[in-house]
Amino acid sequence: MNLEIFTEIAGGLDHPEGLARGPDGSLYAGGEAGQVYRLDGDGSAVEVGSTDGFLFGIALDAAANVFACDFGTGSLARITPSGEVSTISNGTGARPMKVPNFVAFADDGTLFLTDSGTWGADEGVIFRVRSDGSTEVWSEDVPAFPNGCCVTAGGDALLVVESRARRVVRLHIEDDGSAGTPETVVDLHGSQPDGVALAADGTMLIGCYRPDRIWRVDPDGRPQILAEDPDGVILNQPANIAFTGPDLDRIAVSSLGGWSVMGADVGLTGLPLRYPDFN
Repeated sequence: MNLEIFTEIAGGLDHPEGLARGPDGSLYAGGEAGQVYRLDGDGSAVEVGSTDGFLFGIALDAAANVFACDFGTGSLARITPSGEVSTISNGTGARPMKVPNFVAFADDGTLFLTDSGTWGADEGVIFRVRSDGSTEVWSEDVPAFPNGCCVTAGGDALLVVESRARRVVRLHIEDDGSAGTPETVVDLHGSQPDGVALAADGTMLIGCYRPDRIWRVDPDGRPQILAEDPDGVILNQPANIAFTGPDLDRIAVSSLGGWSVMGADVGLTGLPLRYPDFN
């Protein structure tokens, strides 16, 4: 794909990684020093608040509260629209959060959170966090640096990028809420996959930390390179992707290695995110 289709949505950001469209239609991003940015579509970025940590993945609820994986404090933080910051969870007593990396809301309003653990130690877990902050280890079966995640259209499974295993896995959400056995959806060896966004037709878009690449994985599991930037100028560590726009027909791509969020029309419509009440 020609890189010229990518244009800047907003610049002057501090190494943004996590991206999510909010219930208000705005795009939100996190920064390396704990900033939460709201990108209003006119090229401007408003800093809503800051945890003073280091934000990875984010998700929003119905009130546009931002729930952020804060690597700097080892916690799941909540940042309100007015900028108030609070800690929702630090993990469990037996397993405190080490590298909280990505979050996704489930149909019942709870949050799935991947904790990658130390690179090379294969100690990652997936937490489930309820609205009262109660937290449990949901799965220990995706240990090789679990990273980006999203809930499927039917709400019956969680897709998880396992970065060190170079793959995406599917974990069925059982009737009792427990995690099923991981099943490999796609093997992405030759790259270090990071984040995943799901289109309405089941196509996955997967951003990579290395190389500067975006994978497209069709519903049949066939991967192809959607875009790649060998110079790292337009796509600069495109770790995470979010669908944006009034009709969810454009993608936004983070630049963990730089200072901008890029956008493009890739001929796909995004699966709407879930915005539960999480009080």
